[in-house]
Amino acid sequence: MGSSEARDGVSLTNLDQPLFDGADATKRDLVDYLDAVRDRLIPELRDRPLSVIRVLRGQAPFMQKNVPKYTPPWVPRVSLWAESSKRDVSYALCNDRRTLLWFANQRAVEYHPTLLRVDPEAGPIPLVLDIDPPAGESFPLAVRAAQLVRQALTDAGLVGTVKTSGAKGVHVIVPIEPRTGIDDIAAATRALAARAERLDPGLATTAYIREDRGGKVFLDSTRAGGATVVAAYSPRIRPGVPVSFPVAWAELNRVVPADFTVHTAVRLLAEGDPWAEGMPEPQTLSPELLEEGHAIPIARVQAMHEGKRRARARRA
Repeated sequence: MGSSEARDGVSLTNLDQPLFDGADATKRDLVDYLDAVRDRLIPELRDRPLSVIRVLRGQAPFMQKNVPKYTPPWVPRVSLWAESSKRDVSYALCNDRRTLLWFANQRAVEYHPTLLRVDPEAGPIPLVLDIDPPAGESFPLAVRAAQLVRQALTDAGLVGTVKTSGAKGVHVIVPIEPRTGIDDIAAATRALAARAERLDPGLATTAYIREDRGGKVFLDSTRAGGATVVAAYSPRIRPGVPVSFPVAWAELNRVVPADFTVHTAVRLLAEGDPWAEGMPEPQTLSPELLEEGHAIPIARVQAMHEGKRRARARRA
């Protein structure tokens, strides 16, 4: 086994190099893992503008949205206007094995597709609640908060599925009918987070500003519209290279994120695809949920105004 080889016409190089400090894995481990889960991962990425997090030797990890100039012509891409940077960004679409292998060779460890496909009508739109526990060994808190979200969903007549984020938290995903407006999905996300918070305000908070969270689990309801979320089965740049992994609700309090890594996940999956198999049918949002959500301010906008207000108060 040399340090380089080719698969599907893609030259793979420096395969024996460590992936990053603390990875306990080589670049070959990354390539082999992504290739092994490709039939599960690519459907998660297909036709969704893709941001990746790459880690090059001797450099800090960085997020790449715009495809580099040396990207092969066969990598499909889509150009989207970026409001933040006021320019067009050329995103890759990872729709096939060859493109995934090319990304793996570029040391792209994390795969963050947008929630919306290039054609938003092409399939259900994920409603995402990102459950982010406070610092420390706090995964059990994230699990408890996820159960609050599950209860809020049940009360709203909705069914979600759950995965580890691969970092310290949990993602709850609800597939929504594709003809639903983005603003409505965003509003429903805010309402569900608020309802989950009300079930146990001592455990969970929707406070967007970190210092306002008081050591509670943050129910992040801002993943909507053009937002991204790390894909199921994507590795993460963390010690041991954990991966974002689907978990049955009944199993959630029996696992920790480190159970699922580039070394263990393929064996745990065997022949199955628990993410696709556990995904509920696309659902519709109730008028009551939408009405409640549209009355809740958008967290980022609110936080920006609050930040300015606090700065003025400090100056005064």
